[in-house]
Amino acid sequence: MTEKRNVGFMTSYLIEPFDRLPFGGAEKARRYATERYQGAVGRNWYDCDPTLRFLMRRHLGDGFGWAEPRLKEMGALMGGPIADRAEETDRNPPRLEKYDRWGRDVSEVVMPPSFEAARRDLVATSFTRPDFVAEAKANGVDPAPLGVAWSYLLDQADIGMACALGTGGDMVVRLTEMFAPEDVRERVRDLFAAGEMSGEAAQMLTERSGGSDLGALESTASKDGDAWRLNGFKWFASNANGSAFVVLAKSEGAADGVRGIAPFLVLRERRDGTRNGVRIRRLKDKLGTRSVASAEIEFTDAEAFLLAPSSSAGQGGDGKGLARMMELTNGARLGISMMGVGCARRALVESLCYARAREAFGAPLADQPLMRRKLAELIVETEAAQALVFDGYLGRPRLRIGAALIKLRAARLGVTAASDAIEIHGGNGYIEQWPVARILRDAQVNPIWEGGDNVLCLDVRRAIERQDAHEPFLERLTEAVRQAPPGDDATAGLVGDRIGHLREAIDRWRGLDRTVAEARLFPLAQYMADVYAAALLLEQAGWERADSGTDRKALVARLYARTHLADAGPLRAIDAPAEELDRFGELADGAFTGG
Repeated sequence: MTEKRNVGFMTSYLIEPFDRLPFGGAEKARRYATERYQGAVGRNWYDCDPTLRFLMRRHLGDGFGWAEPRLKEMGALMGGPIADRAEETDRNPPRLEKYDRWGRDVSEVVMPPSFEAARRDLVATSFTRPDFVAEAKANGVDPAPLGVAWSYLLDQADIGMACALGTGGDMVVRLTEMFAPEDVRERVRDLFAAGEMSGEAAQMLTERSGGSDLGALESTASKDGDAWRLNGFKWFASNANGSAFVVLAKSEGAADGVRGIAPFLVLRERRDGTRNGVRIRRLKDKLGTRSVASAEIEFTDAEAFLLAPSSSAGQGGDGKGLARMMELTNGARLGISMMGVGCARRALVESLCYARAREAFGAPLADQPLMRRKLAELIVETEAAQALVFDGYLGRPRLRIGAALIKLRAARLGVTAASDAIEIHGGNGYIEQWPVARILRDAQVNPIWEGGDNVLCLDVRRAIERQDAHEPFLERLTEAVRQAPPGDDATAGLVGDRIGHLREAIDRWRGLDRTVAEARLFPLAQYMADVYAAALLLEQAGWERADSGTDRKALVARLYARTHLADAGPLRAIDAPAEELDRFGELADGAFTGG
């Protein structure tokens, strides 16, 4: 027989036989009262995020008043229906219908109802859709920060959906407008009438011969009037259910290397309305990001259009196709960086919710000194990565070297923060019915997409050697430190010193043997990211002091600089001030509100 038991605020629990054990009781039972464990889902993710409100006030200025009601609506949507549907789509991912009932290859990706419902809501409410952008501008509001906030909120719910909606949409539109025939441009405009985040685009680079080593690709395009016929096999293509693809291939007779590569536009349908030569072999059975359909795709005499200057059309491009596409890839790298921050932010929120509700050794986990240290670390690292990504999108000047450094830090943080969240949840975190297991599965793809750590480091080298890109980078850091608030000269002095040391390190690195220099790229890039984040946090602290007279961001900057830039000394800073404990409440409340 079962019965209701009143345990303080909990009256819904049913008594089971082991509840009557001699050592049981109401006080122990409240530890596992399930209604106490509300995580992130069901909350308004704008209202509970003081750091996002801080950034929106800073970047929107006088437009904040107009924007905030819309941000609140988006916070409710992302934290409610979109987050709920993400879990459902993860359990019921897309499937491939390879053949129709007559045995004809139709290669149709069938998306689950939860995905389609989420996509409809997101496309209809996106802050990047043309009508919203026009409305914002008409009210004197810069739409760019709002678009960044929209991505930040979506990435906390489902980075797979973010990939499905935004895989190369801006790249497809820009390259098509620059180089495609007029009738093809018209068709692409129709496809993207709802905005670049419509889910219609995909970019297809990776082949069996390698992902990063693009010069080894085998796909070939042959001239066919004002179009081309493209044949090849792409090993890993995300958003396979899209309608417009940018595909890398070599024109017949071109050099078998990087200079022979050119981007081509392939649409799902040919000009005459018939189905194009695009065939899906299989969908990938992935660890995570199951809401985006990733596939192996064959092109068999697919109608394609060269995305290169018309003067070079006969030669299959001007030899700069890959370089041109890589310039646009920096935008995609920022998108992946935001996915890393989204995973980190979601991991942080779930960790704070759980640690405040779970009790051990006579107190909530969040009151235990070691747990406070871990939570404080998560808060500081997440806000540092957040500062980097928002600067990548909204900072001026736009840094050539920025995207690679930002992705290097933010993509990896998504993985480590999700892993920390699982540990904080204990055994529960390792169970798929709890939210943090999926975050870790999803986050693991971010260091892979758009170039792993080594590829990013090589891009840093290229930017330094070919463009002296470190010069505007160091100038940006110096200017950021100048905005630091008065009163903590030690932190500003430390970061300023490290900017000087970083310049010395870059100069010394440039004189190394080529092989050794490549091996040292990783610690150099990490050093650059460390100083970059610390400088930006000081800049934010200066703005906060001027705006509201408070100094929480100064605390975050100080804690970050101590961890990443200070000389720990022989005692490894064991005797250092414990501000992360003394001011933990301020840190935590400034990161997350709502329980």
